Amino acid sequence: QVADVKSERNALIKAAHGTTTLAFKFREGVLVATDSRATMGNVIASQEVKKVIEINDRLLGTMAGGAADCSYWGRVLGMECRLYQLRNKKLISVAAASKILANVVYRYKGSGLSMGMMVAGWDDKGPGLYYVDSDAQRLTNDLFSVGSGSTFAYGVLDAHYKYDMGLEEAKDLARRAIYHATHRDAYSGGIVRMYWVNKDGWVAYPLEDVSELYYQYHPEIEITNAADSPLTVNAA
Repeated sequence: QVADVKSERNALIKAAHGTTTLAFKFREGVLVATDSRATMGNVIASQEVKKVIEINDRLLGTMAGGAADCSYWGRVLGMECRLYQLRNKKLISVAAASKILANVVYRYKGSGLSMGMMVAGWDDKGPGLYYVDSDAQRLTNDLFSVGSGSTFAYGVLDAHYKYDMGLEEAKDLARRAIYHATHRDAYSGGIVRMYWVNKDGWVAYPLEDVSELYYQYHPEIEITNAADSPLTVNAA
């Protein structure tokens, strides 16, 4: 029986999915950022999930949805991209990689897969960014955010994104968007993982704990010991 994948009305397992991933083009390439929390319903399963798939030296994929589905089809895409490279003696383009992924998952449309992946990279045409989901929908744009925290990330990105940004400004925007998503979305959290894709390949940046970013973006809040500052009630 084919499941109604939009409402999961007929699904045997009704899984709650949560994550925040984003990617955008800017003047110097593509910036990719994700959180690291994996959830099983209301339970935090892990705070250290790597949601970025390193497909080749110039191509990255992100994972949102069911962890098993995203991980498996991400590895399948990596295999197909490697086979293309061996056959054609060159790296696959971003558009072709995303098309392969869309074609592969199309055969399983309506079978209950849960996957929303972004494919980001650099090829002969410059920076490329595509979104592919388990319904085989394939879109291209300058900016995407996927996952339960994406609405909060989009709020930050829509307010501050512009193509003509430098690297440091782009990194700060991605970091800030992921942080605010993890702050408001209970299913996102852990650490911020960032990659920069440019003409020479991708660069991975050090991991940043979102709990420490809280005090960076809210400097007016001081860390205090509750035992040293007990609550007091003023008499009327």
